[in-house]
Amino acid sequence: MKFFIDSADIEEIRQAKELCVLDGVTTNPTLIAKTGRTIRDVITSISEICQGPVSCEVLATQYDEILKEAREIAKIAPNLVVKIPLTKDGLQAVASCTKEGIKTNVTLCFNPIQALLAAKAGASFISPFIGRLDDIGHEGMQCIQEIRQIYDNYDFKTEILAASIRHPLHIRDAALAGADAATVPFSLFTKILQHPLSRDGLEQFLRDAERIPN
Repeated sequence: MKFFIDSADIEEIRQAKELCVLDGVTTNPTLIAKTGRTIRDVITSISEICQGPVSCEVLATQYDEILKEAREIAKIAPNLVVKIPLTKDGLQAVASCTKEGIKTNVTLCFNPIQALLAAKAGASFISPFIGRLDDIGHEGMQCIQEIRQIYDNYDFKTEILAASIRHPLHIRDAALAGADAATVPFSLFTKILQHPLSRDGLEQFLRDAERIPN
């Protein structure tokens, strides 16, 4: 499973890359607004750090404007993926982007039927928001499992990008469910590296090493 970082913080992205497991980056208007920089500046900086897919979200909601913005985003760097919301106009824009060779990440997906429509439109990635589904009493991971089965049934090439990841178990379960990738906040990148038994074992090894004769 690929690891993406969900961030617009340049330093976080650099640190994630240093772990040698970073496959891509996802952003959204909320994350970019926190930087105090323009969307183009942030995305340009990110694409220089990460050579994998970098998702940048459109702000338009109508078909013509979404497509216009998607074309502008795609010109920023060759690894840019245009993030488009799962709406009627959004899906129409995804289909047009696909015809033009523009990669897309369809966001705000909450059920497998939406994911099926996105795949039929030619989306490069589908982003089911599993944490938000859990928040309202649904099983977010079941959504991943059902999308995986549908995509496998019909050999869709759209990659499942598990989003709204809240804790390490979400990452584990997404991998078990067959998600192609998971996008996680930086805090989880560091948390999943840690385990008390790993720490205790290392400390024991170091104590024992002090008793080894020189």
